[in-house]
Amino acid sequence: MMEMKDKHPINIKPVSELRNYTKLLAEVKPNEPVFLTKNGYGKYAVISIEEYERLKLGLEYMEIMRAAEETGYVENDEIMKKYGL
Repeated sequence: MMEMKDKHPINIKPVSELRNYTKLLAEVKPNEPVFLTKNGYGKYAVISIEEYERLKLGLEYMEIMRAAEETGYVENDEIMKKYGL
């Protein structure tokens, strides 16, 4: 495994290791995806559901901020409703 700048390991495996998917999935942790290669090139990232939800939420937040930059404001009610606050 290689190390990233923030000291989280980068877990890179060939896609053929999916044959033993139970072992591979046990290596997937929050903030520590498993990257799968095919023919020596990065092809897939396996992430936990929690990480997926966090990334999705981040993208939604970025979309709201982009809209705010275009219009100059964001409706507080819109954010409160969207995120259950």
